[in-house]
Order: sequence, then C-alpha cells, then structure tokens
Amino acid sequence: MTPSTLDIFALRDSVVNEYKHFATSFTTIRAQDIKAQVEAIYAEARYWPEPLIQINPSYKRSTDVGSLVTAGVLDPGCAAIFQIKGEPLSLYKHQDQAIALAAAGESYVVTTGTGSGKSLCFFIPIVHHILTEKSSSSQARTRAIIIYPMNALANSQLEEFDKFVGNVPGARPVTFARYTGQENAEERNRIADNPPDILLTNFMMLELLMTRQDDLDRRVMENCVGLRFLVLDELHTYRGRQGADVAL
Repeated sequence: MTPSTLDIFALRDSVVNEYKHFATSFTTIRAQDIKAQVEAIYAEARYWPEPLIQINPSYKRSTDVGSLVTAGVLDPGCAAIFQIKGEPLSLYKHQDQAIALAAAGESYVVTTGTGSGKSLCFFIPIVHHILTEKSSSSQARTRAIIIYPMNALANSQLEEFDKFVGNVPGARPVTFARYTGQENAEERNRIADNPPDILLTNFMMLELLMTRQDDLDRRVMENCVGLRFLVLDELHTYRGRQGADVAL
C-alpha cells in the first residue's frame, strides 16, 4: 500500500479559490467606480490583509518580592501574599521602580505593554503600606481607592487580588471590596460598617459617594479619611469630555 501524499501547492490554490468564491459571492456592487476598484484588488489575489509581524517584547526582570522583603523594602507579610507555589514572585524592573516611587511618596504613571504586570505596580505598594500600618494600628479604615472605567475590569481585578491574598490561610491580612453600584443594600451597609482596606469602584460611583448626602455614602467616605492611595486604572481611556469630567 503506497502512502498518500499531499500537494501543499495544490491545497494552497484550492483554499484561495474557495475563499475567492466566498468573498465575491455575497455582495453586488452597483457603483461602477467602486466595483472597478474592488475587482482590481481581487485580480491581485488580495483577499485578506498582510500578516501582522511584530516584536514580542521581553521585559527586564530585576528582583523578586522575597529579596525586597529581606532588604526591608517590603513588609514581611508581602512574602506570603506575593508568591506562586511557594516561590517568591519575580518582578520586572518597572514594577521594582514603581515600588520605590510609592515608598518615597511620589505619584507616578505606569506605561508598559499588555501582560507586563501593571496592576502589581500599585497592588504591591498598597499591600505593603496596609500591612505596615496595621502592625501599629488596628483601626479599620479604607487606605486605598482604585478607580476603573468599567465594572467588568473591577470584577476581574477582584478575582486577581483574591488569588494573591488567598495565599495566606485563615483571616485575610488585607481586605478589599467592590462598590460600583452592582451591590445590594445589605452589601453596601456591610462595607460602610466594616471598611475594607481597599475599595474598588468606578469614577461615576466615586462622584456619587462624594456628592450625595445619603447617610450610607457619608459613612463610606468617612472611612476613607487619611487615604494614602488613589489609583486610576486604564488611565488612557479617560479622554475628551469624560477625561475632563474625571479630572474635575
């Protein structure tokens, strides 16, 4: 029995011809000038865009959470939170720089590629600050507010934070809650009565919290007295009228 063979060139021609038939079969162009342009493009066998070829950047790693804890840069509790299967979380250089800026009390903007850990640039400094403060004061209050342009992003980050804080068994060393308008009255009252360390919200809800005279809103904002961190996630989305609104 002879093995079957595949003519890849014939296969290529067959795929292109089938796609050509598909692409040209469901439209009827009545404007002659447009029809002539489209037919000229089809005549060159251009049925799809050229392949996108780009460099996948490799971000420089500079340290890890364990080393920063040993050096006294981060609270010891960070080692248990920011680890993966018992190994300390490795950090990119821009994350290391963000931690240093936060420790110096500086404001900063992080601009880097997708998947390069932008959230950790603010989450690690926030957790460090919370753990440090809690070691000297047991007063429950909200120390950080993170603002998202969409509720879906807040929901996603909630899961991400839960993954890290869940590394520590027992009572959560850092608490966080979502307050975006999706919560029922019982949940909103729970947040007002038991202020989370970190509050996740959106810009519209934060404005309502600051301007409404509702007793519940007042209690939530009173819990934020002495706020240390105000984070705007996805800052580039605040443009035009919405950007001006958020700035005010």
